[in-house]
Amino acid sequence: MSVRGLVDLTRPVNAAAAGLGAPVGYLIATGTLTPAVLFLVAGAGLITAAGNAINDYYDADIDRINRPDRPIPSGQVTPRGAFTLSALLFLAGILACIPAGPLCVAIALVNSLLLFLYAARLKRIPLAGNLLVAYLSGSLFLFGGALAGMEGAARTLPLVLITFLAMMAREILKGAEDLEGDRAFGAVTLPAVVGVPRSSLLALSCAAGAVLVSLLPMIPWWSPLYLASIAVPDLLILGGAGRAVGCSDGPCVRSSKATIVLKAGMFLALVVICGAAIIRAG
Repeated sequence: MSVRGLVDLTRPVNAAAAGLGAPVGYLIATGTLTPAVLFLVAGAGLITAAGNAINDYYDADIDRINRPDRPIPSGQVTPRGAFTLSALLFLAGILACIPAGPLCVAIALVNSLLLFLYAARLKRIPLAGNLLVAYLSGSLFLFGGALAGMEGAARTLPLVLITFLAMMAREILKGAEDLEGDRAFGAVTLPAVVGVPRSSLLALSCAAGAVLVSLLPMIPWWSPLYLASIAVPDLLILGGAGRAVGCSDGPCVRSSKATIVLKAGMFLALVVICGAAIIRAG
């Protein structure tokens, strides 16, 4: 086995990006940052890396056709080596969260189990995989808020729900983009079951739900300034999802750039929410 192959197996850039969700969650919950959040950065990054490794382990046969350059099909890493690395990373990620408190450890344990189940089974069940990816994305902020206890975790719930709904929209549209390829390799996704037109409408409904939640006065950082600032990302989220409405196949969804615009809206919304949380705390 090669060191380069083991590193590539974890998708380090993806894992590092996931780790950054924890300080954002703590920032939104408290309006400040603390050195203790570094434990969560390490924990989230290691657990995400473990999830990437176990995903490649279960996808080895598909990758031999789709991605022969990946570490396992290319021979850089053995399947057993990938499984062992994943187990060690899961353990290290959970242990890294211990100084952050029992609530953070509990979230780390649950997410580790879900990542394993996703790779082994759930990603092949229509909609179940989308739901899990959307939850895991939102839970990164919950994870950071949990460092401030139950009250801190509760303050992140609006962002968790916004992220969950927006990610659901994006995951559904990504499935629509890949419909032809997924069908060729026997993958059963939501668009393969209900078709691209219905999937696009469902994605738009999820995006509309995310926008609605972002406007509710129950949000801790709600204010006239916040409402004026969130209008632009909300329009991008709605407009992005709306671009795919009327498409009947994957190439149409890809050419609409729906997922790109939707992702831009999500990022901008996160910037606005972080700014509003800091202003409120100050």
